[in-house]
Amino acid sequence: MGGHREKDEGDAALLRAVAAGDSAAMAALYDRHAGWLHTRLTRRCADPEVVREVLQDTFVTVWRSAGAHRGEEAGGWLWTIAARRLIDARRVQERAGRLETTPIDATPSGVEPAPSAPSAEERVLAGLEYGDVGTALDRISPELREVLRATVVDGLTTRETARLLGIPEGTVKSRAMRARAELRTALAQLSPSPMGGPA
Repeated sequence: MGGHREKDEGDAALLRAVAAGDSAAMAALYDRHAGWLHTRLTRRCADPEVVREVLQDTFVTVWRSAGAHRGEEAGGWLWTIAARRLIDARRVQERAGRLETTPIDATPSGVEPAPSAPSAEERVLAGLEYGDVGTALDRISPELREVLRATVVDGLTTRETARLLGIPEGTVKSRAMRARAELRTALAQLSPSPMGGPA
């Protein structure tokens, strides 16, 4: 059916049409991406009702904000939205659980820092599902892979990753460092040009 590049260009054209209010393009985009998004969400959340809501919210967000897509790989952009929606859904559940036992005014404070621009390494890692990087990713430990997917592919903060995976923030940081080191080693074995060369 044509290569990965053609698919990316097709996605970009669909997103431009969606931004212009084309509902047929929206349906086509949904048909292309809903299946794998559902699968990945299901791996992270056992509640099918939550998965269904998150998937729906993701495409509502895409419909409203397709104009904000800046040409990055569409699958990665969609997954970042979906992962954030999943975090939001978990927050709502946690809050509902806490409301039964705590006063209403006991809302958590703390503002997340603004995400910094992705480094060259992160841009490489953003293609994690594909090509050599995907192959290298399969060679690292599953618990490290989860952290790398959450922090780099999903674009989540350390706190959000800790909440998503149910582990302490310190563990997220140490696993992320180990994951990057293992990934570099695996990539070096797969390809002669190291990832960390001069920019």
